[in-house]
Amino acid sequence: MLDTIHLVTTLFATYAWGPWLLCLLLGGGVYFLLISKVAPFMHLGHALDLVRGKYNNPNDPGHITHFSALSAAMAGTIGMGNIAGVALAIKIGGPGAIFWMWVTAIIGIATKFFTCSLAVMYRGQDDTGALQGGPMYVIRQGLPRRWHFLASMFAIVGLIGCLPALQSNQLIQIFRDLVMIEHGFLSSDEDPFVFNLVSGMVLATITGAVIFGGLNRIANTARVLVPTMTAIYLVTVLVALTLNADAIPGAFGLILVDAFSGEAAAGGSLLAVILYGVQRGAYSNEAGMGTESLVHGAAKTNEPIREGLVAMIGPIVDTLIVCTATALMILIAGTWQSDASQGVTLTANAFSALLGPMGTIIVFVCVLCFATTTIFTYSFYGSQCASYVFGSRHVNSYRIVFVLSIVLIAVISLEAAVSLIDGSFALMAIPTMISAIWLAPKVMAAANLYFARLNTDDDEPSALASDTEQTA
Repeated sequence: MLDTIHLVTTLFATYAWGPWLLCLLLGGGVYFLLISKVAPFMHLGHALDLVRGKYNNPNDPGHITHFSALSAAMAGTIGMGNIAGVALAIKIGGPGAIFWMWVTAIIGIATKFFTCSLAVMYRGQDDTGALQGGPMYVIRQGLPRRWHFLASMFAIVGLIGCLPALQSNQLIQIFRDLVMIEHGFLSSDEDPFVFNLVSGMVLATITGAVIFGGLNRIANTARVLVPTMTAIYLVTVLVALTLNADAIPGAFGLILVDAFSGEAAAGGSLLAVILYGVQRGAYSNEAGMGTESLVHGAAKTNEPIREGLVAMIGPIVDTLIVCTATALMILIAGTWQSDASQGVTLTANAFSALLGPMGTIIVFVCVLCFATTTIFTYSFYGSQCASYVFGSRHVNSYRIVFVLSIVLIAVISLEAAVSLIDGSFALMAIPTMISAIWLAPKVMAAANLYFARLNTDDDEPSALASDTEQTA
């Protein structure tokens, strides 16, 4: 059965991803850069002010603050994509794949500005009358009726794509490899099925205790754990890089050279390097996938452009900073060539090689926190999709399925887990990017009004709700 799952998920990802999707994601992102004339990039300082709560208004519509929205969204992005995903990118796509992750992140900054502005601009109501955001509501509120099938497409595929495949699989792998096997509780030759199954049950129980509390409990957990663990992870990397400063230029050189040669990639194909780099970059920052707008659409604001600016911070931190930090550790340690391990274990071995046992401990703790917060956030994403497809009264039924899926995912292969998410994210990108490209002029009309007010040096730009409604 496990072999069948592996085969089906691999074929799914192969057919879902292809050069055409690169054109949609990268081409759409370039279009966003051009139509915006990179104006949003000029207001990153204002975005930080928004995150710090300078313009918070408790009476604004929505459910959570800008900071909570960003923390919850980054809980879904800073995690296995930055630790295990980077290791997979280098192992399969070669060091050059990191360059294409950077490209995806830079373009993703613009993409997130548009998709998350739209998530607030075109918020809708669910069957209980509660205010909701996300690609399905953007499509339903902003596109002609004949295109509304894209909303259902996103929500249906999202039921699968938002399952915690990579997080559950890799969290259990690192616990097995770095704790149980390393300390002699398990043999490396022993069939891991029973251990993975039991561990999956434990993880499912912990997850259930959090996710049935809804978005506020998830956001409150994320806003504490994500910034703290990110800081610990980056400080640890900074120490290792300081001790090995002479190797940093060579690591960057390797990334840049291989990005255009593809010699280190499986099959030696430049297209394979680009494709895998974009895949891992898309998974890392989720720009264009639509998942990020599900939580940013819940922010307490009546000005869509503000949330678009806040969302831009995500790709900068999770891909340009955290992913680069992980990549440098792996390349400088050399484990990508000398180590047969994959995913999170490869990253942990790199930390161990450069920092000793303390490096392994820090990776383990960070993975534990990152993976669990990502699982919690993904449960919210999936619940939003289930609410749209089946109605809000069935959300708890989906959460039960979500929790039970952790047990199944714990025993499948890493390749199957990655393929399941890659294929689903590819299909989720189609409705997200089509709607964002279609409605991009509406975003720019609202953005021009907002930036004009902001540039008058007014301490608190006036509300743009009425202007936004006119442009929509």
